[in-house]
Amino acid sequence: MPKRHQQSPGPTTDLDPGPLNFPAAASVVSDPPAASDGKLPRLLVVDDEARALRSLGQLLHGRGYHLTCVASGGEALARLAHERFDLVLLDLRLPDVGGDQVMDFINRQGIDAGVIVISGMVEIDAAIGALKRGAHDYLRKPYSREELLQTVANALQQRRLEQGNRRIARQLENSEKMYRYLVDSSPDIIYTLDHEGRFTFVNDRACQLLGYTRRELIGQHYAVLVHEEDLERARHVFDERRAGERAARNVELRLECRAGTRHAHVFNTTAMTISLNAMGMHLPDRAPGESSFIGTYGIARDVSGRKRAEELIYHQAYHDILTGLPNRTLFKDRLGLALHQARRKHAELAVMFVDLDRFKLVNDTLGHVQGDDLLQQAAGRLKECLRKGDTLARQGGDEFTIVLPELRDREDARIVAAKFLERLHQAFDLDGHQVHISASIGIAVYPEHGETIDELLRHADIAMYQVKGRGKNGHAFYDPAMQDAAHQKIALEQGLRKALENDELEMYYQPQIDAASGRIIGAEALMRWNHPLRGVVSPGEFLPFAEESGLMLPISDWMIGALCRDMPAWTHIGGGQLKLSLNVSPQYLDRGDFFDKMHDAMLNHGVAPGAIEIEITENICIRNPQRAIEQLNKLGQLGVSVAIDDFGTGYSSLAYLHRFPVHTIKIDQSFVQEIHDENGHYPVVLAIISISRGLRLHLVAEGVETEVQARYLRAHGCTAMQGYLFHRPMPLGRFVDVLHA
Repeated sequence: MPKRHQQSPGPTTDLDPGPLNFPAAASVVSDPPAASDGKLPRLLVVDDEARALRSLGQLLHGRGYHLTCVASGGEALARLAHERFDLVLLDLRLPDVGGDQVMDFINRQGIDAGVIVISGMVEIDAAIGALKRGAHDYLRKPYSREELLQTVANALQQRRLEQGNRRIARQLENSEKMYRYLVDSSPDIIYTLDHEGRFTFVNDRACQLLGYTRRELIGQHYAVLVHEEDLERARHVFDERRAGERAARNVELRLECRAGTRHAHVFNTTAMTISLNAMGMHLPDRAPGESSFIGTYGIARDVSGRKRAEELIYHQAYHDILTGLPNRTLFKDRLGLALHQARRKHAELAVMFVDLDRFKLVNDTLGHVQGDDLLQQAAGRLKECLRKGDTLARQGGDEFTIVLPELRDREDARIVAAKFLERLHQAFDLDGHQVHISASIGIAVYPEHGETIDELLRHADIAMYQVKGRGKNGHAFYDPAMQDAAHQKIALEQGLRKALENDELEMYYQPQIDAASGRIIGAEALMRWNHPLRGVVSPGEFLPFAEESGLMLPISDWMIGALCRDMPAWTHIGGGQLKLSLNVSPQYLDRGDFFDKMHDAMLNHGVAPGAIEIEITENICIRNPQRAIEQLNKLGQLGVSVAIDDFGTGYSSLAYLHRFPVHTIKIDQSFVQEIHDENGHYPVVLAIISISRGLRLHLVAEGVETEVQARYLRAHGCTAMQGYLFHRPMPLGRFVDVLHA
């Protein structure tokens, strides 16, 4: 990763570094009393940022350390090669030789110096890499003053203790005495065993960690402390008879603490056989050159904290933090293992792709906190439907993947999918809000639908989108025909892009009439695609793909321009009193420059604002009500009116009619088509008419196709209508001719 050399705009620590009276690569010696050996701890500080280097130098100056500060990895290597240091404070990002390379050099050359990494890198891999290279600790910038000083003190204290242990070990190598003094102040467990594996000595640290007294442990076999799963490995460590370099080192075991004391610990154990030349744990026999094995001594360090940290890092690397489920990386690993077993056993397995329906609506209306709660609850319900050997993972967002190994047949997968839908249909309680959702589930079966990880995931995803396209709330198995549909979808998207470039889009107009007089009072602008092969394509066939692919924004730009360009064609023949309505996509209204686009188009073509009405759906009010109100109020101030399209089919709320600057509501054609008897009773239609009358809003009925529908609407107070009974949508030239007539 490239190193950034520019200085941060704000402070990186909690102290003001200020100026220092020494250069970046200089030695500074403080003047407190010398240590017992007459030498001060030598610290090497490496950081290429001048401010950070000055800050560290000032903080450590005068605290009993001999400081050497350098500004590059190359200078650090040169110093380390020729000078002795007790501790290195090392930045990872250096302009020439990186911090990792400096640590590799220390390890490769066997340099006896501790390392504390101080870095602004927040990636887990950076911390893991530093710790694996032997760093004592990893401090992330910004760090606190106390944290740094305590870490340095701890590192030096640990170094002094380790040097003390090594000094004692060197003394024991030449000693033939069995019971030499072992330092009870050691931070590690120190113990000795007899030739039968029974404790003959344990230090205070062992008693503190394990919860036993020394008297309780002496004479006991080591097996009483070892976790039962680690007994076999422990036997090779505690019965070790080798010495020197061949002795066991860094073997991890779990030791059991006394019940009620603390949790089981993981120990990094070094068990050595003491030979005559090494530890004095062999006594010479009477025969010259022979000796008898009398026992083992070892040092054990409590690494429980480190193990927990490693486990946490591992868990976060392979699990979703929100739900605790495996992430896509771990899922692919488990799917790969399941595929290997399925091939070996000639068995089937299923991969499922689950997408929560209506999750975005919940997230937008109730907020991200409740959206996260919904994801957690949904993950829990999905998990309840699975067997122990199945894997549920979160792909991201509201998408989940499942692998079902060892299927008897595909019916097993269908049953699981049905269970998913049943559990998700039950209401979710989100902080007092009762929310209902469903899911779209795609299923791919090995080996019928694919033999690789990517094939199965891709085909399950395609099947899921087929369910989405059929109305959601269901499941489907992959079929090769779906692949063709997916290719058609891609071809349609590519065709739409070309349609914008090649001017294949055209505006059609459907007149709105006053049913009492038969006079045209307005029109709704509708888009058509003059496809070079398929002919005229209606918007219902391509606008959903435009919404998904992000093409709705450029298409909406084109619609506004085309509408304002066409309007002068009929205003000069007396059509200046007509109001032209245009549907606006929710995506387009959410965009901050919608008002500017509309305003500029009207100015460029000389269109009167009062001649345009914007049609929005009720769902726009749900998605981002405050943004919608701001946009529509600005249009209202300009003179553009607003209509609610398809009224009654969405998430209707009378409160929105009060909050939004609405002038017109349109009765959806699904309600109008229910009218079959002009003397019948159609309460939804009557209710909408009553709402418009009570709120003094203009009312238009859509989809009027029969005289019965027209008479019923007219009889109950709705006179503005549009539909095939009067006029079909028509191109501009035909619309101008109709106005002429």
